[in-house]
Amino acid sequence: MADAIDADPLLDESELPFAAPDFRRIETERFLPAFQTAIDEAAREIAAISDNPAAPSFDNSIVALERAGARLARVRRIFWALSSARSDEAMRSIEPDISALLTRHGTAISHNRRLFERVRAVWEGRETMGLDQAQLRLVEDSHRGFINGGALLDGVGKVRFAEIDQALSALSTRFGQNVLAAAQDWEMYLEPADLDGLPDPMRDASARRAEARGHPGRHLLTLDRGDAEGLLTFSRRRDLRERMWHAFTTRCDGGAHDNRAIVDEILALRHERAVLLGHACYADYALADSMAKIPEAASELLMRVWSPALRQAASEQRELQRLADADNIVLAPWDWRYYSEQIRRDRYALDGGEVKRYLTLDTVREAAFATANSLYGIALVPNSDLPVWHQDVTAWTVSDAGGSPLGLLYTDYLARSGKHGGAWMGSLRVQEKLDGRVLPIAYLVANFAKASPNAETGLSIDEARTLFHEFGHALHALLSDVVYPSQAGTAVARDFVEFPSKFLEHWIVSPETLDRLGVPPALTAAIGRADDFGQGFMTIEFLASAILDLELHRSVELNPRSSELAAATLAAITMPPLIVPRHGLTHFTHVFDGGYASAYYSYLWSEVLDADAFAAFTESGNIFDPALAARFRIEVLARGNSRDPMASFVAFRGRTPDEAALLRERAFQ
Repeated sequence: MADAIDADPLLDESELPFAAPDFRRIETERFLPAFQTAIDEAAREIAAISDNPAAPSFDNSIVALERAGARLARVRRIFWALSSARSDEAMRSIEPDISALLTRHGTAISHNRRLFERVRAVWEGRETMGLDQAQLRLVEDSHRGFINGGALLDGVGKVRFAEIDQALSALSTRFGQNVLAAAQDWEMYLEPADLDGLPDPMRDASARRAEARGHPGRHLLTLDRGDAEGLLTFSRRRDLRERMWHAFTTRCDGGAHDNRAIVDEILALRHERAVLLGHACYADYALADSMAKIPEAASELLMRVWSPALRQAASEQRELQRLADADNIVLAPWDWRYYSEQIRRDRYALDGGEVKRYLTLDTVREAAFATANSLYGIALVPNSDLPVWHQDVTAWTVSDAGGSPLGLLYTDYLARSGKHGGAWMGSLRVQEKLDGRVLPIAYLVANFAKASPNAETGLSIDEARTLFHEFGHALHALLSDVVYPSQAGTAVARDFVEFPSKFLEHWIVSPETLDRLGVPPALTAAIGRADDFGQGFMTIEFLASAILDLELHRSVELNPRSSELAAATLAAITMPPLIVPRHGLTHFTHVFDGGYASAYYSYLWSEVLDADAFAAFTESGNIFDPALAARFRIEVLARGNSRDPMASFVAFRGRTPDEAALLRERAFQ
């Protein structure tokens, strides 16, 4: 390797611990040339595999593919991390070009006839090669990837497939940029008299935001989900709640950043691609290698939960209306969270504002790390010597119980301009042992409203769950123990990937953790009691989005617009008029600018798994049971995609999953 001073900060591993990226030297203008260099190098590596005169074998074909494109993977991971967490106009301007480059490169690999013939030859002889379980799965996944990439298409089909992929890449990028731009363009300035009911942390954060925009003495709210749900939950000003609700739920549904036509185009192109590959619809294609296997299985689960959730939501609505009657109000969608909070406060003695006094960002993060230490014996220590991409980011060295390094974690929790909304986990490097031990580098991103300089950032119960959720994803990456990089950590079926993250959420609301955080026993009890109320509303809100996603991608009728098909779908399932889907189609980034197309249901599927898995701990009488934790780490977290996910669940639980635990958790039984 070249001297550190001459090394390219994107293409070459740095001399920093864990070969962490040197973010001090990464400039936006470096990305396009770095991508082109890495793609050219990867293309040469692919050509060497496809042109190899030796007979196809597992090592010279499948393993060789695992090694190919390592520098491209490095550049790509850094780019997607920064384009989501540190976006600016320069970064956004190159996103379409980079997306197009990557799409063309991926299509060229899938349509390389000689390369596919080698992979297919290995696949056909896999049972006679003495391969272990992980190797067999790698062969099968590699072969399936080529098929899904259009390897079996004729010349005309491959041309059209490439055109569709390029179009989808461009549309997805435009969709995501529209959502980000719409959020950045919208502002709600409040005067001090408008703040009735808002918790102090929300007041402080909005005041600092307004001052930064040149409006001292005022308060600025944005379309960040934390701001939207905070106002809808706490504000006593019904007119402001209504204004926020309309703005938040109709993002990109018309106006300068209209995504309606883009949604229609994406759905039509996905359907066409699926049909090209021999499937009846996109959902059939997308779910073929999932745990659900077929759309019908996913749909049946959604509808089994829909019916009890609908009954629960109707009961909650009656209670909320009785409360609203005292204010001479006929309940509207923007009232639901507000009156639910009143019930939690009055009936269950749960004060959401009071909760934030104890659930500060630092203490919740420490609780998450302490939970990982109690369960898996790992420790996370801040590493201030490593460069980061923003001053709000912290790097953490992760070690096992004996002090041996396991990897590196970056945390980036606070909302700021230029950052995509929501929360997510990603990897800058994945664990593998193909050519020696490679330790993972993971990162977590969220959008919690930053408190004033002399105050602590308070989190709601839901925000605390989000922190634990994303940390659960990080543990999946950090505790991975596989040989092949494409099987590492979170590279699992879409309806399995949310299992470890949802699983960890249980610990933040446990009495043991809340007691550790200093939450008074009465407030801990209130959190436990109040957690049941509103489950109907929240479940319907989620299920509606999941059902729409699945049904839109199951449709074989291309004539109706997506909005019309969505309206007909919601009418058919008797969607309550006072509840809207958690994600409207025009800002549903999970599906139209992410990897969840046809698979948003996977959050519920994973909840079935996580509720059943956590029940093993509650049944043992110790939620930190060391034997159970060790088994979960070995059979679930460490395995990655080296075996079928159902086999991993059964290896931990001793049987297939039972959804009864989920229904009990949601008070539907």
